[in-house]
Amino acid sequence: MAGQTVTRAQLSEAVYQEVGLSRNESAELVETVLEEICKALVRGEMVKISSFGSFAVRRKGRRIGRNPKTGQEVPISPRRVLVFRASHLLKDQIDAALSGRKGAEPA
Repeated sequence: MAGQTVTRAQLSEAVYQEVGLSRNESAELVETVLEEICKALVRGEMVKISSFGSFAVRRKGRRIGRNPKTGQEVPISPRRVLVFRASHLLKDQIDAALSGRKGAEPA
């Protein structure tokens, strides 16, 4: 399980297999969805995908950190970070699949 990554090409192939669009149309569809998610996040909007989760950009304020090697205090600049919060349905499906319970089909 560790080390495996789902790629855009695999997502496009899954759309091709499930929906029946051509491979090019499937790739365009995946790209369009990802672009729209990115554009919404850049505008500062939250992106909620039902039964999957939500993405949002969060602002982190300036703070003092510590260099773990030297112990020296270092200022950390304010920044924005992308956060993802999984839905309860997604969490339940993952828990069920990892524990081997029935009814653990992917979203």
